[in-house]
Amino acid sequence: MGLTRNFDETVRSRAQRDPKFREALLKEAIEAMVGGEVELSKALLRDYINATVGFKSVGTAINKSPKSIMRMLSRDGNPNVNNLFSVTRFLQEDAGVKFKVVSAKAKRTKMNVEV
Repeated sequence: MGLTRNFDETVRSRAQRDPKFREALLKEAIEAMVGGEVELSKALLRDYINATVGFKSVGTAINKSPKSIMRMLSRDGNPNVNNLFSVTRFLQEDAGVKFKVVSAKAKRTKMNVEV
């Protein structure tokens, strides 16, 4: 059975009506970035921007063209840390949230591999 609604439309609709969803989407993007999952982080940031403020607002806020922001967050994009943090700083300010990094010990699990 196929999807009846476009994924982007679904995310946008939910983000517009649910502040907790918007915050969770932004939080997940930043956690992915801090965790070294750059591709996932870029995808989540694209989804968040498309569902909320739009690339034009982000570009204006950080003095970059919207197309530059789109390229930076594309699959092949390679944003520098200053630009990436400028984007996330603006998104946090716009959302009225501020995330902080808290250290936690990573859980180590043994892998049981049978041959």
